[in-house]
Amino acid sequence: MARKKTGGRTPHRTFWFRTLLAVAVCGTAAGGLAVYQTVSDGTTSRAVTVDEASRIAISRLNLYQASPARVTLTAAEGGGVVVRVEGIVDYRSHRAVGSYRVTGAAGDLDHGLIVWDGDGLGLAPKADGAGGPPWQQAEHVPRSGWSPRAYTADPLDSGLRLLIQLGADRPDNPLLLAQSGPRWLGRDRIDGRSYDRFSGPRSGDAAHGAGADGELSPLTYWIDGDGGLRRVTMRMPGLGTPTTVEITGRDEGAKLPEAPWVAG
Repeated sequence: MARKKTGGRTPHRTFWFRTLLAVAVCGTAAGGLAVYQTVSDGTTSRAVTVDEASRIAISRLNLYQASPARVTLTAAEGGGVVVRVEGIVDYRSHRAVGSYRVTGAAGDLDHGLIVWDGDGLGLAPKADGAGGPPWQQAEHVPRSGWSPRAYTADPLDSGLRLLIQLGADRPDNPLLLAQSGPRWLGRDRIDGRSYDRFSGPRSGDAAHGAGADGELSPLTYWIDGDGGLRRVTMRMPGLGTPTTVEITGRDEGAKLPEAPWVAG
């Protein structure tokens, strides 16, 4: 399915969380009701400190500088179907590549290669016996071998869109960020390292409303003491399991293919 380009890169916004929140809300709206309006889990929380706001604000730049970043995305599609993507995201080129696997109650349902950017994604079958990382396998897939499409509102696509926008080439404004209502939720250990868990900003009147007893953002971030982003989850309406993004390291040697819908 051919796709038409809709323009250049979205201009940088000082307050980047509004963009990510828009992805979460627009990408997961159901019947006109945004996911944000459905989330309220009673989590004990507090407003972020100045130091915490500063760490959140620099996390996007840290991720940009650490790219190409190794990532894992897990999305529950309902009915017991789970999609897992393992890949690489380059925040300098705004492109990503990986392998995907779809599983259900009956076992494996589908698997293959996936490429995506800010405009859409493409899928291709994985050649039998093909080895090496996904970006190397993708190099051998001809343009005609990809099936490109626009993003939909399902959990996988919402997670891919969120993932491609996480890194940026400058830090955010910590004062503006703190005013939007992100909240500290707790502290967890992941792979032996300590991370603070934060809810994302709340939109509109909710950011200046009921505070700790108000509804939380659908987005949750795990950020370490140096402003390193390790995990993001996005809660979806009607699904008990959130879409989860794990950022697990750096792959300096990765060479990402161009999206298959870009004219050659």
